[in-house]
Amino acid sequence: MKTSEILVKPILTEKANQQQDKLRRYAFKVARKANKLEIKKAVEQFYGVNVIDVNTAVVPGKNKTRYTKKGFVQGQKPAYKKALVTVAEGETIDLYSTI
Repeated sequence: MKTSEILVKPILTEKANQQQDKLRRYAFKVARKANKLEIKKAVEQFYGVNVIDVNTAVVPGKNKTRYTKKGFVQGQKPAYKKALVTVAEGETIDLYSTI
């Protein structure tokens, strides 16, 4: 699996920003087939930091319902894999430079 295919995008939420400040932990949306070793290598190559720990979780898809002219439309948001990457002390990742 290529490095560019492993990291889909960073997760930028309030909770993720608090973890960046306090715990040096960054959240990424990653490919479903990627394992922890591949994620670690991809983050180290792409951002140039030393990764201490990688935690992963598969976030299940949520059911969504909305009301339209045709009645209720039901669907489901897709599930995705999330990786929480802890970097070495004194190192940071600038996620806002590419926005």
